[in-house]
Amino acid sequence: MTLLLDIGNTHAHLGLGNASRVRKTHDIPTGDVLSGRLPRQLARLYPKHAPLDGAAVASVVPMATSPALRALRRLCKTPPIVLSPSTLQGLAIDYPRPSSIGQDRLANALAAFTRFAAPVVVVDFGTAVTFDVVSPSGAYVGGVIAPGLAAMTDYLHEKTALLPRIRISEPRSPIGRSTRHAMLVGAVHGYRGLVRQIVADLKSELRHPALPVVATGGYAALIARRLPEISAVAPHLTLEGLRILWNLHHPPASRPSLPKNP
Repeated sequence: MTLLLDIGNTHAHLGLGNASRVRKTHDIPTGDVLSGRLPRQLARLYPKHAPLDGAAVASVVPMATSPALRALRRLCKTPPIVLSPSTLQGLAIDYPRPSSIGQDRLANALAAFTRFAAPVVVVDFGTAVTFDVVSPSGAYVGGVIAPGLAAMTDYLHEKTALLPRIRISEPRSPIGRSTRHAMLVGAVHGYRGLVRQIVADLKSELRHPALPVVATGGYAALIARRLPEISAVAPHLTLEGLRILWNLHHPPASRPSLPKNP
């Protein structure tokens, strides 16, 4: 079993991967990785799966990467893999500065390309909403970055005296009957409009009207609910990309086998 670790700004997403799927996913605070508590969390969450064969890691928090790797080198039989343009397999990159691409975005693109072939677009509803594009030739070529849902609503709350902090959910109607309701309409319906327009532009640019669009991230299911442009919702797409990466580097037949009980 392989540990899959996606370190985000607020949470680190954990999962176990094998040759065919991701299982047993959990979220822990990124602060637990920074402070060296990752081994304790792994022992609590996965007590029956030690030692691990190895680990595949994506991180957008450089300060958390080193303590995570130190812990994983002690816990895993095989050195961990950190996703980067140099370790990426199974997907080409056609981008001016490959090192500037977020590791989570490469993982998403690899997973979507493996599942849907090319071209394909991933929309990740995280702290930012990102669009990542795999071209018809099967290469990562870039994307789009916009503020995330929570970032937008939190900004309105922080920068205005009378607008409250809201919890994102489906609005009852497209006409706000209270301040909170009006903010929900602006956030949810507005983001659907943003996604619809960007997807339309990408379809035109790629000359592919049936372009598959895969949604992931915290608000993917909510936004995709009334957005037919979304082909599939994949909550654990980043972890799936890390699972695929590990298997490309370590095909199951080549992994060291566990000793048999006498």
